Amino acid sequence: MSKVLIIGCGGVGTVVAHKCAQHPEVFTEIVIASRTKSKCDAVARAIGKSNISTDSVDADNVEELVALLNRHKPELVINVALPYQDLTIMEACLRCGVNYLDTANYEPKDVAHFEYSWQWAYRERFEQAGLTAILGCGFDPGVSGVFTAYAAKHYFGEMETLDIVDCNAGDHGKAFATNFNPEINIREITQNGRYWNEGEWVVTKPLEFHKTLNYPNIGPRESYLLYHEELESLVQNFPTIKRARFWMTFGQEYLTHLRVIQNIGMARIDEVEYNGTKIVPLQFLKAVLPNPQDLGENYHGETSIGCRISGKDKEGKPMTYYIYNNCSHEEAYRETGMQAVSYTTGVPAMVGAMMFLTGKWNLKGVRNVEEFDPDPFLAALAANGLPWHEVLNSDLEVL
Repeated sequence: MSKVLIIGCGGVGTVVAHKCAQHPEVFTEIVIASRTKSKCDAVARAIGKSNISTDSVDADNVEELVALLNRHKPELVINVALPYQDLTIMEACLRCGVNYLDTANYEPKDVAHFEYSWQWAYRERFEQAGLTAILGCGFDPGVSGVFTAYAAKHYFGEMETLDIVDCNAGDHGKAFATNFNPEINIREITQNGRYWNEGEWVVTKPLEFHKTLNYPNIGPRESYLLYHEELESLVQNFPTIKRARFWMTFGQEYLTHLRVIQNIGMARIDEVEYNGTKIVPLQFLKAVLPNPQDLGENYHGETSIGCRISGKDKEGKPMTYYIYNNCSHEEAYRETGMQAVSYTTGVPAMVGAMMFLTGKWNLKGVRNVEEFDPDPFLAALAANGLPWHEVLNSDLEVL
């Protein structure tokens, strides 16, 4: 009997709930909780299963979270709330003896900066409590780390370069919209880039470096170098990697809107006074932009996310390896009512929870996904809507 508590009911939380409900043999009871209970109720009604219940919680408040966990007593919390709330949820899990899983690392509200140090600081406490905390179990971070672990296990004696490539070739018909929480999305893109090279981090200006990469079934797309949190854990867990980078595609119309938003001050995360009230411009912008949850109905095209790796194979010979998934926005919407960006994050979160609850991922302490066995995870990922593909010894375009 495995009871899970999903905290967060945005696009990703909706997908997680749908996918957990497809596996009653693993997720015997499902609780969905967020600040707005009516949103959770709507998702539960749409799924229509008797083993789903809902609740409300302010995930910024540790005491409210503790009361929620004590009320429901889940075996695992799936955190798909805001990254600002990771530490409060982890703290509540420790107090209540509950295991933890999330899809993105912590970042403070007042600084556009994210790294794992805040969460890794909980390692000893989770180990001593005999609990597991699985960090970054979305797609990137998440599947990107599992892909890398799979490559190391099955193909490489020594990985030397890693390039994670993320393309969204979909069209939602809006002049400007973000595919997940606008506040988090814009903070991520507008901060400095960073990549790993020969044992140190190289800092770049926002979107300073870009190049055209070809994506399967999509074709050429301009791809921009930015920092992503999984690079931090991957270069620690696979120390032979000499260079690690992350690339993401953006259309020119999107970048033009982004430049305007920055130039007029709407990307600011500090408070300004307006008519006697203090507001954060980026939070106000979030309120007027399209809700990512509402994009799916008219979204067409697909995403393509993967890892391009070079190094030496098990026999010491040079090799290249590309492992990737393509996901259709239309198919994701037909199944869950959400677009592919939410789907590619929510499905891996469910699969990671399944791995833990079925005993396939059973390491204690605070762990990144690449520390676990990649094989059962990738088998379950393919069986649950995200099949993956491999290309050996081709032109990676990033060397």
